[in-house]
Amino acid sequence: MRRFLLVAIVFGGASGAHAADLPDFPALRGTYTDVPSSTRINWQGFYVGGQAAYGSTNSKPIPSNTDLQDTFVPPTGFSYSWATLGPAHGLNTGYGGFGGYNSQWDDVVVGIEGNYLHGGIRAQTSGTANFGDPPFVSTTHSSVSINVTDFGSARVRAGYVIGCFLPYLYGGVGAGSQTVERNISASPPPIVGWSSDAKTKLVYGYSFGAGVDVMLMAGFFLRAEYEYLRVTSTIESNVNTARFGIGYKF
Repeated sequence: MRRFLLVAIVFGGASGAHAADLPDFPALRGTYTDVPSSTRINWQGFYVGGQAAYGSTNSKPIPSNTDLQDTFVPPTGFSYSWATLGPAHGLNTGYGGFGGYNSQWDDVVVGIEGNYLHGGIRAQTSGTANFGDPPFVSTTHSSVSINVTDFGSARVRAGYVIGCFLPYLYGGVGAGSQTVERNISASPPPIVGWSSDAKTKLVYGYSFGAGVDVMLMAGFFLRAEYEYLRVTSTIESNVNTARFGIGYKF
């Protein structure tokens, strides 16, 4: 009996010493309350990407090509009458790129971005008129095309992280190249006349909109956004576009 008590005391002491040496894991204490917090997507840093756009353009050109029309001299017995030009409209596609930097505080992300679009802003308007009595009936045609072939802007963005999604709002200012092309024609053809004109100049504008970036993996993300752009010049243009892109955050 004494031997049995001695053995029990020895093994009990050894077990207590061994348990004291074990790490203090919650599971060994009979509870597990220290659950790791969910992983937050890291949007901090520089990023670049490419994009495609589709949208509509509305412009308000001068209602007539009077300077061109005044140069047309009709053949003997004919006269020309010209239609008034209305607002210009267009549906367009374009492509370009973007790049910027995000700064992140918990779930709030703010940043700056440069955005560029090529070939995505074009509006046209035209008019046709008939004048006179047979056999001296004349037909005229007049048209204007407003093309902003390139436009780059600087934006300020602010967003909020929701899982792998980053919805955001933005606003910015920018500049681009605008070409106004004007053409007129008449039948029967004029004796003399100046039938076309094209001028290109630098224009300015501002934009604002909303979008969402979706993180995929290894820094790659998808983008979808809406932009309203107003180009201010002698001929103003209002542009609404939907843009889709893919980018990489370093």
